[in-house]
Amino acid sequence: MSVSVRIPTILRTYTGGESEVPASGATLVEVLDDLESRHPGIRARILDDNGALRRFVNVYVGNDDVRFLDDLATPTPDGVQVSVIPAVAGGC
Repeated sequence: MSVSVRIPTILRTYTGGESEVPASGATLVEVLDDLESRHPGIRARILDDNGALRRFVNVYVGNDDVRFLDDLATPTPDGVQVSVIPAVAGGC
């Protein structure tokens, strides 16, 4: 399945400055593996050392947060947009 992956500004050094890149895979983990093969080093910024999503990185397939779906096993239908969004934290 071919999908479009939206890349946040902080990770665009891995994609040559591109804000959106293509990737393939039937599930999110397959998409991230393909993304890594095309843009080495990017997966380590999205996944932790145990292979789970980093705590402060949100990933959406379409409009749905994968943490409320099947996490890395979330299906990625052909043509869907995958968005990688760093969490924003702060306070007064």
